[in-house]
Amino acid sequence: MRYFFLLLIFLSFFCTFINAKDFSKKASKEVVYTQKGEEKKWCPICGMSIKKYYKTSHTSKLQNETSRQYCSIRCLVKDDLEYGINKNSVQVVDFISEKLINAKSAYYVLGSEVKGTMSRISKLAFLKEEEAKAFIKKYSGQIKSFDEAFDEAKKNLKTDTSFFKTKKVKKIYPKGKRIFEKLCSPDIDPTMYLEINELKADIKNNKLCKKLDESRLHALSLYLWEVKRLGEQSVVENKVQVKDNEKCPVCGMFVAKYPRWAAKLYYLHNDHTHDFSFDGVKDLMKFYFNPTKWGDYKVSKNMQNTILVTDYYSQKGIDGKKAYYVIGSDVYGPMGHELIPFEKIEDAKVFKKDHAGIKIVQFNEIKEKEVYKLDE
Repeated sequence: MRYFFLLLIFLSFFCTFINAKDFSKKASKEVVYTQKGEEKKWCPICGMSIKKYYKTSHTSKLQNETSRQYCSIRCLVKDDLEYGINKNSVQVVDFISEKLINAKSAYYVLGSEVKGTMSRISKLAFLKEEEAKAFIKKYSGQIKSFDEAFDEAKKNLKTDTSFFKTKKVKKIYPKGKRIFEKLCSPDIDPTMYLEINELKADIKNNKLCKKLDESRLHALSLYLWEVKRLGEQSVVENKVQVKDNEKCPVCGMFVAKYPRWAAKLYYLHNDHTHDFSFDGVKDLMKFYFNPTKWGDYKVSKNMQNTILVTDYYSQKGIDGKKAYYVIGSDVYGPMGHELIPFEKIEDAKVFKKDHAGIKIVQFNEIKEKEVYKLDE
């Protein structure tokens, strides 16, 4: 009998360790998705499955009220750095009930034995303090507030990104490349998508590859998004050059993330140049018509200026004042409906026909009222 109890104690300890190491964050109940479209099932930042990492998932609203859902607080932090989220709108899944709760009122357990999601330090949220304390007794960790957990994730973002990048380079990218070359259509163009979750949804729903489980779909998507997409952009001649840290003065997004839509506006002023980068022609035109609406900018459209936009087909930089723009098509840019630029009128006509465009205009025909109407 004595040995029986010792065996039970050993198995209990062993199972606790295994549970901590291989802890499942997958939803055991019905998942509540807050994003729209088929891409709602995946994180827009890293592409991971919301269902698979539901117990660490968060939701937010961007400044334009767009709903976002993430696999982890790490991806929430990254989105905040780019878009600027409304922190009061953030919700997190309660570890016990698996219901979405207000993150500000949650009790976060940091640094438990459970593996982190996209981070080396785990962060799990609880609605009730006593449940968080009970979890700590079994898996260790410390109770923190949402703001403290957010700051911790922000502090470690660079090192966490570097840590997981090494794993991707060694294992995931090569796996994704093999899958793409053996099982997928060679015509997949990752530059056509705005977020990685849109890419994943299109591959799965439109059967662009042979049937893939989530693990292989994710490896493929990471390879396409983080290797092939950027590689294809690097060989484009005369593309619009944008630095990694440049933000659009109108919407605040990092422009380099959207090379297919990049546009630049240069002003010559007292023998020096002011330059601004935009994630689409629509935001460039908003700034062009009224720069002071977006900040204390000492420029105006009456100053000598040069405009560069990205030709939709060739993806090279072209003279924005000589370009042709298709308005009202079914192709969306990072900020929704766009003015789609082309160097050649023939290309604009083909695009207009293929994508239900309303009309083609040249630069001097673009009206401010018409630009803002694209947001409706």
